[in-house]
Amino acid sequence: MDQGNTGYMLLSAALVLLMTPGLAFFYGGLVKAKSVISMMMMSFGAIGLIGVLWVLYGYAIAFSGAGSGGFQGIDGFLGINFDWVGLTNLVTPDDAKYPPMAFVAFQATFAIITVALVSGAIADRAKFGAWMVFAGVWATVVYFPVASWVFNFTLDSEGKLTDGGWATFGLQQWLGAGAIDFAGGTAVHINAGAAGLALALVLGKRVGFRKGAHVPHNPPFVLLGAGLLWFGWFGFNAGSELAADATAATAWVNTLAAPAAALLAWLIVEKIRDGKPTSVGAASGAVAGLVAITPSCAALTPLWAIVLGLLTGAVCAVAIDLKYKLGFDDSLDVVGIHLVGGVIGTLYLGFFASGTGLIFSGSFAQLAAQALAAGAVLVYSFVLAYVIGWVIQKTMGFRIDNEDELAGIDTVVHGEEGYKLETV
Repeated sequence: MDQGNTGYMLLSAALVLLMTPGLAFFYGGLVKAKSVISMMMMSFGAIGLIGVLWVLYGYAIAFSGAGSGGFQGIDGFLGINFDWVGLTNLVTPDDAKYPPMAFVAFQATFAIITVALVSGAIADRAKFGAWMVFAGVWATVVYFPVASWVFNFTLDSEGKLTDGGWATFGLQQWLGAGAIDFAGGTAVHINAGAAGLALALVLGKRVGFRKGAHVPHNPPFVLLGAGLLWFGWFGFNAGSELAADATAATAWVNTLAAPAAALLAWLIVEKIRDGKPTSVGAASGAVAGLVAITPSCAALTPLWAIVLGLLTGAVCAVAIDLKYKLGFDDSLDVVGIHLVGGVIGTLYLGFFASGTGLIFSGSFAQLAAQALAAGAVLVYSFVLAYVIGWVIQKTMGFRIDNEDELAGIDTVVHGEEGYKLETV
C-alpha cells in the first residue's frame, strides 16, 4: 500500500463528506426563513441514515463481485463474514495502492450526497419522518444498484477493465464504447434529478406557488453553501481517479474551469433577461457547471471544459423556469440544475470526449453509450421514486398540511426556529 495515495483517498473522502453540510447551507439559504431547519435537517438526516445503510449493505450491493453476482461487502449484514478479520473479501483493483476501507469510505460519501440532493425538490412541505423512509428505500432500490451499474469494476493486474457494471463494461462489449461517467453524472446527478422530479409531482405545489412567490431568505447562506460544495467537489472529481496522478490533476483543473465559466454564463443570462446579475445566480451557475463537469472531468481538455461550462450555465439558467411553464414545483431547482446539467455533461462526452467523442473518432458509439446510460438511469430513478413517494403519501403521509406549511414547517416538525429574535 502507498501511504501517500491512501492519504489522498481519505482526504478526498473527507472533502466529499463536507459537501453535504455545504448542500445544507446552499439549500437552507434558498428556502423561506421558517423552513431553514427542516431543509438542513434533511441533508443531515441523509448523513446519518445512509452512512449506516452503506456499512450494513449498501457497499455490498453497489460493489458486489462483478460477474459473480455475490455480495462482497463489509463484514456484517451483507458481508461474507461476521468476523473483523474477513476484510480481505472487499472488492478492490488487483493493483490498488490503497486499503479497501479507503475505497469504502470514499464511495460512502457519494451515496450520502446523492440522497441529500433529492431533498431540494420538496422543500417547505415534506415531513421529516417520511423523508427518512423515502431516503432509506430509494437508496436501497435505486442508488445502490445504479452505483453498481456505473462504478462497479474489476481490473486485471495491468489495470485493464475485465468486468463491471453494464453501463461501462456491458456497453463496451456491445457498442465498442462504454459510458464515461468519471465521478457521477448519471449515478449521482441524473439519478437525483429524476427522483426529485418524481417527488415534486407526488407532493404537489406549495401554497401560493408562482414565479416570484418564494424567494431565498438568506443569499449569504447560499454563497457559503456553494463555496463549500465547490471546495468539496475537488475531492469528488479529482478523488475519483483513486490516485494522485496526472489524470487527477486534469480533473482538478477542469473542476475549476467549467464551473467558473458556468457562473459567468448564468450571470450574463440574468443580466440580459432580468437586468441584474444576482448572488444566487452566481452560486447556482457554479453548481450547474460542477454538475456538468462531474462525468467528464477526466475526459476533456480544459478548453472544452470551459465550453461545457458556458453551455451549461446558459441552458440551466433558462431551464429553471420550465417548472412554471410545465406546472411542477421543483422548489430548489434540482431538475433545472442537476437533471439538466447532468444530461448535458453526460451527452457532451459523446461529442467531445478526448479520443472517443464524435468529433475526434467520427463514431457515434460514444454518444450512443452516453445516451443509453443517461436514459436508463433517468427512467429507472423516476419510476421507482414516484412509486415509493406515492406509497408513502398514501400510507403515512409525505406532505405536511397546508396550515402547517403556512405556520412554518420548522416549528411544526422540529419544534425549533432558525432565527429567534428576542425583544427586551
